[in-house]
Amino acid sequence: MASRSERVGADGAEPDDGSAKEFVVGLGRAFAGALIFSVPMLMTMEMWWLGFTIEPFRLALLLFLMVPMLTGLSRLGGFRNNAHVIDDVADSLVAIAVAAVSAVIVLALFNLITPEMPVREVVGKVAIQMFPAAIGAILAQNQLGGGVRDKMAAVESSYWGELLILAVGALFLSLNIAPTEEVERIAYQMTVWHVVAIIVLSIVLLHAIVYMVDFTGTEIRAASFLSVFVGYTVVGYAVVALVNLYLLWTFGRTDGLSLHEVMSLVAVISFPGAIGAAFARLIL
Repeated sequence: MASRSERVGADGAEPDDGSAKEFVVGLGRAFAGALIFSVPMLMTMEMWWLGFTIEPFRLALLLFLMVPMLTGLSRLGGFRNNAHVIDDVADSLVAIAVAAVSAVIVLALFNLITPEMPVREVVGKVAIQMFPAAIGAILAQNQLGGGVRDKMAAVESSYWGELLILAVGALFLSLNIAPTEEVERIAYQMTVWHVVAIIVLSIVLLHAIVYMVDFTGTEIRAASFLSVFVGYTVVGYAVVALVNLYLLWTFGRTDGLSLHEVMSLVAVISFPGAIGAAFARLIL
């Protein structure tokens, strides 16, 4: 075994392998988080079919947008307490790799991907499952681990950081629901007044859960009710709706529909999306 003098570098400091250990531990948490987020969708028939039927361009765009979103999430709590954005980009790529490996393993165990399947079908099934799994991989460090709350608090204090949290919360619930036929059935039965009512209820719930009902983590702001309601709740719901509109478009659910039908779909899926966004704001 080398003596202490042999291990001390030229600058008098001992080499620190703590960051490597931290990364390995974070990687283990990432696999756990990827499974927690993706298992419900890995066992959903509509998600299997989407991987085969989704347009390649829309799937590629979804995967491309993952990188900036995961980079932002890494600022909240990635595998390491990064000082530079480039390190968060690297962590987002690691999360995508973890998501791909976990999706391949689970889908293969379920016999949902086999060597006899066309390459396009296998790639599509794995790619569509990578999206929720990668989110789980990044967030696992925050929720299953610790030690990055100082970095997370700095991001939370920014307006854009809060909106990102709301978008991620909306994605968590909406990804489970957007591919299903039930959303279309519900939306088909709704009148204009039903659409307006569910939008109003979603906004009220989003504001109440985050600011009024005293859950752990409930926000208390010194600003006036109107400024908080408009600047955070209404804008937050708009973010939720836009995220869900993009998901529906990606999955081909808006193709050939009228404006009223699209609005109905978005309103329906934004109801659970707003609830997911609200609780994400409390938890993250």
